[in-house]
Amino acid sequence: MPELPEVETTVRGLARFLDGQRIERVQVNRPDLRFPFPAGLGQVLTGAVVTGLSRRAKYGLIHTDRGSTFIFHLGMSGRWRIDPEVDEKHDHLLIETAQHRFALNDARRFGYVDLVETARLEAWPAFATMGPEPLGDALTADYLRAALAGRKQAIKLLLLDQRVVAGLGNIYVCEALFRAGISPLKAGGTVSRASLSRLVPAIRDVLLQSIADGGSTLRDYARPDGQLGYFATRFAVYGREGEPCQTGDGGTIRRVVQGGRSTWYCPRCQK
Repeated sequence: MPELPEVETTVRGLARFLDGQRIERVQVNRPDLRFPFPAGLGQVLTGAVVTGLSRRAKYGLIHTDRGSTFIFHLGMSGRWRIDPEVDEKHDHLLIETAQHRFALNDARRFGYVDLVETARLEAWPAFATMGPEPLGDALTADYLRAALAGRKQAIKLLLLDQRVVAGLGNIYVCEALFRAGISPLKAGGTVSRASLSRLVPAIRDVLLQSIADGGSTLRDYARPDGQLGYFATRFAVYGREGEPCQTGDGGTIRRVVQGGRSTWYCPRCQK
């Protein structure tokens, strides 16, 4: 599914056209996606001015001057289309301003949306227990050391736990652990502070690089302007089972399954 960089890229793309604009029309084309559309969605959004867009973990947030924030999750295949020339079968929600038309397209319908009072955003169920943002100042080596203390679960699985760090997904955890030289199989509580000091900037660097590149192209993901991201061409370990490690140390990329998900790593340079 679209991960944090893809959501960030989507939010930035939408902001170019939607920020500061008045929503003139909302059209809901089906009763639900993964969950039902919020009652009164069109009534609340129609006439509202968008006061800003942001991201929390893998959720996009559209803030309005009516004290409400529209939250969207892209699920497996969701994407926003800006000024589509023709309507598509899976354009389930349409939002129009005086200048532009935005279509939320989701073929698999694993995405969902909600409408929440802006003042109560942090209390929204999905956000209430989330850890710090990986690109924020709150994610530090000291924070991770405290959060992982005594934990026997593998560091890879702990980093995917949204209660530890918000928004990290499988691709970028694999890549960040490789950059930091940490084995994904290592128990979280045994990772040294020195290793965590390498991990924090590795997480930031891999995410920022992907955002700059436009996000990874996986399955149906596309940016709002229709262009595909290309960070996938930079993967060092993800999806490279059996290939030589790019460090040139003679290692071979291995794949294992952790928590029902594939993990790729170099056993020679990740300890």
